[in-house]
Amino acid sequence: MKKKAKSTGPEWPKDENGETVAPAYLTYIHGGPLDMELTLNLLEAYGIPHVCEYPNNGLFGKLILGHPPGGMEVYVPETMLEDAQNILNADNFEDEEV
Repeated sequence: MKKKAKSTGPEWPKDENGETVAPAYLTYIHGGPLDMELTLNLLEAYGIPHVCEYPNNGLFGKLILGHPPGGMEVYVPETMLEDAQNILNADNFEDEEV
């Protein structure tokens, strides 16, 4: 059973009818807490709200260990999915001139 975490970061967008935009699956993060925090902070830095789900009792593990041992699924508004994918897939290295 999946446990939902609270939406964090910027406010979740609404469509032209004033209804909340549906969430879309972005990625699964399995690793240490640093991997998870870096990804979430990167999304927040670009103004993309997210919701996290912790499969396999991950929320309990987060409470005990400080991070979910089963990883974390990240969802973003479907209207921002492409932007979020581009941000996470971007080449983060700058070319240095010699």
